[in-house]
Amino acid sequence: MPAQTLKVGLIGAGRIGRMHAGNLATQIESTELVMVADVWEENARQCASRYAIPAATDDYHDILAHPEIEAVVICSSTDTHALIIEEAARAGKHIFCEKPIALDLPSIDRALAAVAEASVKLQLGFNRRFDASYSRVHQAVQAGEIGRVQQLHIISRDPAPPPISYINGSGGLFLDMTIHDFDMARFLVNSEIDEVFALADVMVDSAIGEAGDVDTATILLRFNNGVIGTIENCRQAVYGYDQRVEVLGSAGAIRTENQYANTAIISDNHSVRRDLPLHFYIERYMQSYITEIESFVDAVLHDKPVSVTGYDGRMALILGLAAKKSLAEHRPVLLSEFIDDAGREA
Repeated sequence: MPAQTLKVGLIGAGRIGRMHAGNLATQIESTELVMVADVWEENARQCASRYAIPAATDDYHDILAHPEIEAVVICSSTDTHALIIEEAARAGKHIFCEKPIALDLPSIDRALAAVAEASVKLQLGFNRRFDASYSRVHQAVQAGEIGRVQQLHIISRDPAPPPISYINGSGGLFLDMTIHDFDMARFLVNSEIDEVFALADVMVDSAIGEAGDVDTATILLRFNNGVIGTIENCRQAVYGYDQRVEVLGSAGAIRTENQYANTAIISDNHSVRRDLPLHFYIERYMQSYITEIESFVDAVLHDKPVSVTGYDGRMALILGLAAKKSLAEHRPVLLSEFIDDAGREA
């Protein structure tokens, strides 16, 4: 056992929660996973059994009341995040929370106020910042390797759409899927975004449209340093998980490609081909999920700033709301339309 160990409680034992449980229990030496909670107690018990977690409960308040637990990892449904953040902060627990904090600004602002008042740490789960390829792009931009940045292009496509039940509670494409890309855009360009223009439609599944959402979108961004960015999203890419980025600068460019299960390439007299890319986000970003929790644990144990702040989560939500407004009103939307209002509300 390391000299310093962080005792953690996990709230939410669904797919993403079970993944974090496995990482906390088997991949991160400086953590001790003490308890897991899920509204479906059987989920919690199965997770506890699989990863040798000492206690399981159907009430996350048991975690918040546990005197030895120092930090919580929140993987519950989106509509519970803000309230649990507030309660965890008041209980004196440090907090790692999956995105988003909430789907509206007032809820986010209440949660962030509680965190500030309690002087606890809050890190948001924008795991792509910790991916080795995207980190290298960020490094190149920061170091000036490609000169002054001029353009950014992000492609993010899922292999298949989620269930309609998920769509109904997700906040929609911009607040569920594109929110990662909004955060990545700010991270890679190292600048705030002034203006958003979104075009989107239902091209994959009519049921998504009937649920009031879209499944295919292109978003144009203007950063306050003059950079122009584009984001392409689609709920379906039949060939697998499509995750690419390119940044063009005055002295060159840097880009990342999809990741594959192997590097084999087959060449014959008909074609040159390879196997399909990795199929879903847990495969593609497995190491980044480990690295982001390691970063959070290091920040708590050594009293360092977290890598992804509540402010980052707030800005990503504002960008998603701006994209929704742009689509609804068929026009570019200035971030000041939200920032000013949000400032008065806060």
